[in-house]
Amino acid sequence: MKTEKEKMLAGEPYLANDPILVAERKAAKTLLHRLNVTEYVFNDNAKIILRELLPNAPEDLYIEPPFHCDYGYNMYCGTNVYFNVNCVVLDVMKVTIGNNVFFGPGVQVYTATHPLDALERRSTEFAKPITIGNDCWIGGGTVICPGVTIGDACVIGAGSVVTKDIPDHSLAVGNPAKVIRKI
Repeated sequence: MKTEKEKMLAGEPYLANDPILVAERKAAKTLLHRLNVTEYVFNDNAKIILRELLPNAPEDLYIEPPFHCDYGYNMYCGTNVYFNVNCVVLDVMKVTIGNNVFFGPGVQVYTATHPLDALERRSTEFAKPITIGNDCWIGGGTVICPGVTIGDACVIGAGSVVTKDIPDHSLAVGNPAKVIRKI
């Protein structure tokens, strides 16, 4: 029988209050507190914290605190990735970020989602992976919803809500985000 963590990582309904998952989120929150409060200035200590929090990200990842995530280990980043202040990544499932990707302030990336059925929603949740290609710029205040893929060389306008896949070389804006032209 699968553990709750195995179910979570497979995108199946799982119990978020499983003791192992609670402990892993608590460990991430402890590291985030150190990053966001104690080591607010990006320095060598902050880099050490990020390597522990985000083991699947390169050393050149740059995050302007405050930053928030659920687990950290489900974020896979390429080189030259920049997160501006107040970004949130709910990395219940894999979040893949390409090379040369820039996130404006307040961007929110959500892999976590919930059943539509109210009774089921009381006890379980599930997730869908998110992929962001190379050379993307995600404007401030953007929300990226579960299961979305954003192609290479895209620009997502500030305040957009990305609910569907965005093809390569696209400028997408709005709520919901729509491609308004090719780049």
